[in-house]
Amino acid sequence: MPATVEPRGLFITGTGTGVGKTILTAALAMHLRKCGIDVGVMKPLETGVADVSTAGEDGELLRWAAETTDPLETTCPYRFETAAAPATASRLERDPVQYTDLTLTARTLVEQHQFTLIEGAGGLMVPIAGGFLVSDLVKDIGLPMLVVANAQLGTINHSLLTLLAARYLELEVVGYILNRMPVVPSAAEKAAPHDLASLTREELLAVIPEVAGTPRKMIEQVSLLLPTLPSWPLLKRYLPSAV
Repeated sequence: MPATVEPRGLFITGTGTGVGKTILTAALAMHLRKCGIDVGVMKPLETGVADVSTAGEDGELLRWAAETTDPLETTCPYRFETAAAPATASRLERDPVQYTDLTLTARTLVEQHQFTLIEGAGGLMVPIAGGFLVSDLVKDIGLPMLVVANAQLGTINHSLLTLLAARYLELEVVGYILNRMPVVPSAAEKAAPHDLASLTREELLAVIPEVAGTPRKMIEQVSLLLPTLPSWPLLKRYLPSAV
C-alpha cells in the first residue's frame, strides 16, 4: 500500500464462528478512537439476538468500543433471533435481507468516517441471502480483508481454506491474525504461527495472547495490548497514519 494513500477501513472475517473476531474488531475500534480517529463500526448481520429491537451482543460491543453515535439501523441493520446462518434465519423469520440496500448502507458508512471496521458473520462462505455469501459482501463493499483465526488445533486447515478461497475469489487480503494463543500452548498451538507462515503468501500480522474476563474487559485488555506486540508495525500499515 503506497504511503501516500490513507486506508479507509477493514472488513474483518473469521476462519469460522467463535474465533474471537468481535473482541479483536472492538479492540481495534477502541484503540483507533483513543488515537483520535473518527472510526465507524458495523455488524451487517447478526443472528442469535435475544431482543431484535436492540443490537445483538456483537453489535453492542462494537458500538460501545467505538462510542459511535451512528443509528442502530446503520451499524446493525439485520438482527435475527434464530441462531443460524443469516440466510436461514431470515427465511425462517420471514425477514428477507435486502442485499443491495445492505451493501449501500455499508458503503455510505465508509464514506462518513475516517476509518471503518466491518465485522462479518462467521466465515467467508456463510450465506446471506439469495445466493449471496459473506465473500460477496466483502467484494461489493470494497474494503480489504483481515482474517482472524484462533490458535487451536485445526487452525492450519481452516486458515488455509479461508485464505485460498479469498485468493480464488480475488479478494484483497491484508493478512491474518492468530487469536487466543494460550499462555501455555500445546505443541500444535505453539507451532501454528511458524507452520502457517511457511504455507501462506499472506502475512501473519499478529499473534494475540488469550485474555480473560467479561467481553468488555477483554476488549480493553486487547486494545492496550495491540501496540505492545512485536508485530504491531506490520498491522499499523493498514491503519490510519495517526495511529
